[in-house]
Amino acid sequence: MDTKVAREKAVLVGVSRPPEILKSQVQDYLSELEQLADTAGATVLHKFIQERTQLDPAFYVGKGKVNELATFVKAKGVDVVIFDEDLSPVQVRNLEKTLECKIIDRTALILQIFAVHAKSAQAKLQVELAQLEYFLPRLTRQWTHLSKQKGGIGTKGPGETQIETDRRLVWQRIATLKRKLSEFDKQHHTQTKWRDNTIRMALVGYTNAGKTTLMNALCPKAHLKGENQLFATLDTTTRQLTLQRNKHTLISDTVGFIRKLPHKLVESFKSTLQEVRDADILLHVVDSAHPNYEEQIQVVEQTLAELNVSSKVTITVFNKIDLLPNCFDFVAVKERYPNVVFTSAERGIGIEQLKSMLASVLESEFQERTVRVHISDYKFISLLHDTAEVLEKNYDGEYIEVRFRAPQKMLAQLDAKMRKLGMPDSPA
Repeated sequence: MDTKVAREKAVLVGVSRPPEILKSQVQDYLSELEQLADTAGATVLHKFIQERTQLDPAFYVGKGKVNELATFVKAKGVDVVIFDEDLSPVQVRNLEKTLECKIIDRTALILQIFAVHAKSAQAKLQVELAQLEYFLPRLTRQWTHLSKQKGGIGTKGPGETQIETDRRLVWQRIATLKRKLSEFDKQHHTQTKWRDNTIRMALVGYTNAGKTTLMNALCPKAHLKGENQLFATLDTTTRQLTLQRNKHTLISDTVGFIRKLPHKLVESFKSTLQEVRDADILLHVVDSAHPNYEEQIQVVEQTLAELNVSSKVTITVFNKIDLLPNCFDFVAVKERYPNVVFTSAERGIGIEQLKSMLASVLESEFQERTVRVHISDYKFISLLHDTAEVLEKNYDGEYIEVRFRAPQKMLAQLDAKMRKLGMPDSPA
């Protein structure tokens, strides 16, 4: 039996407000919104754009456009109308009454996609929390016939309406989700504490820029599933990456960013985005074949600024160069973006150059030290082998002189350990 769910019919609505937002920009935004709708399982029949100086507080668009939408919705049997901006509860209610179909905005659509793609228990809790916090102020008075119902002992309370009960239940569920996510954070910190001794990298970028495909190209044994759709990756995946001179580092694939990424979603996914905060080096993956890649770069940079990680060492990876036209100006890009590498993760182009640059950046993160260790301090010698690159060992009776290289982030820990063992500070 075919259990495939039928795709919903959708129309998209955007508003141009010159000179701030031009019609050409809105057309680009609606193209991205169409990708989001397709990912969510809807087929877009038409895109409506209205030019206004300011948004209508009651309907978002003007009354004339609402009537045009109503005619189209009825004639084509449209299931859902999707707006590119966030709608107020009043606007949603008025539009639902007039258009007689589902009304959702950009944030609700993104939340729906995240809900569909969430696989792990943590991701599901994060999405549910974001959804509840988004829909809480949008609860409508659907049970007004209960507004005068009195309560008694053991009931919901005198005069409490159904909507108040719903809000109370939602708040309780939000508190439960936050508590469970806090427990996940503690478990994650315990499980990944050993990573503090290692140089860590994180792939960041606009959604569908090819981060997962690049991860597979850098780490052939990763075997991650990459798909040509928005937000295919929600759960962070970390793998070991081996570079030149047998250097090892950890690299993480993270959730993609997007224009107007819901703030509640960023808050809910703070534990997932912690990998970005903890990383020493960021690989900003750019879809160089996208016509608006510059705007996407700005969106990512703005999101990174909100996460307070803008100061981290960043390598810009212009991906999908196999799809670029011959007129693409590589020289101009190199001048504008420092530490840039051009790749096609799908075809394996530029991967070795990227690894070479990563090795060079990693090299700058290391410093050389020499220590004199008593042979009885075998645990410290073992620690050096685990966390540093041992270059040379010279035995002198009961002592061993060890020359090693270690990341700067590790030197403070090693120095503290040496002081605890009573060893003198060693020269750099």
